[in-house]
Amino acid sequence: MTFTPEEERFTDVMAQFTAYFGKHLPDDVMEKLKRLREEQTSDIARLIYDAMFEDLAMAAERDVPCCQDTGVIQYYVRLGADFPVRNGLEACLREAVRRATTSAPLRHNAVQIFDEKNTGDNVGVRIPWIDLELVPDSDECTIYGYMAGGGCSLPGAAKVLMPVEGYEAIVEFVFDTICERGVNACPPLLLGIGIAGSVDVAATLAKRALMRPAGSHIDNARGAEFERMLAEGLDRLDIGPGGLTGRKTVMGVNVEVAARHPSCLAVSVQTGCWAHRRAAIRFKSDLSFEVLTHKGALC
Repeated sequence: MTFTPEEERFTDVMAQFTAYFGKHLPDDVMEKLKRLREEQTSDIARLIYDAMFEDLAMAAERDVPCCQDTGVIQYYVRLGADFPVRNGLEACLREAVRRATTSAPLRHNAVQIFDEKNTGDNVGVRIPWIDLELVPDSDECTIYGYMAGGGCSLPGAAKVLMPVEGYEAIVEFVFDTICERGVNACPPLLLGIGIAGSVDVAATLAKRALMRPAGSHIDNARGAEFERMLAEGLDRLDIGPGGLTGRKTVMGVNVEVAARHPSCLAVSVQTGCWAHRRAAIRFKSDLSFEVLTHKGALC
């Protein structure tokens, strides 16, 4: 496919951006991991955190991904209605993934359903996944990139509850999911929880919630208290780093919501592992950009 000069510029930056966030964790996650390391009281927990930071240092030094599982690439896009790269956006992002796969390099993780063949370039049917929100009266574009690894995807779950079960049932579902599967996601975890009227909406919101910084809160007083209470309760499980016990379980609990039907209450849980490869970049109309999650990145 032939790109316009603007599309080529956009694709090149996104390829660099995608390769970069596979090697460097966002600033908020790094700070959270440092604080959690300081709270540990057992030798095994301290040892695991030390291994995490040694891994991150080696990845930066050698310019390679910090985890061998670089996941399935997902982009969460807030697209201004007047942003110059619109028609070619999907093609540009698919090409950016191909280029990043070679340059980073990224592990080949796109397996075609039914054919059961790996595409070899991390591009497949509807992959990279592109979640699109249109922003009226804007000529900017903000893109959250995410590497959905196998471990952090395994605990993903959703359920429609009877409304009479209430928020207590949401809490029970979250705890059951984390107690049963959370260890697979390489704790400490960042939890994304979606609450809506159907599982498709709840699951989408739960994944969007993972794009928020660790320690942030929903813009609703009751919702923010719900996040804090869930985090406090999950931390009392003391699953610890790597699931091998230790202080705390989560880096944070992020909840996103949508109004529901009166007869339905749906919940979804999505998890991010300790190596939470999430990043955000904002383009202006002239395609100048700023990486929002990693101070000084790609300057």
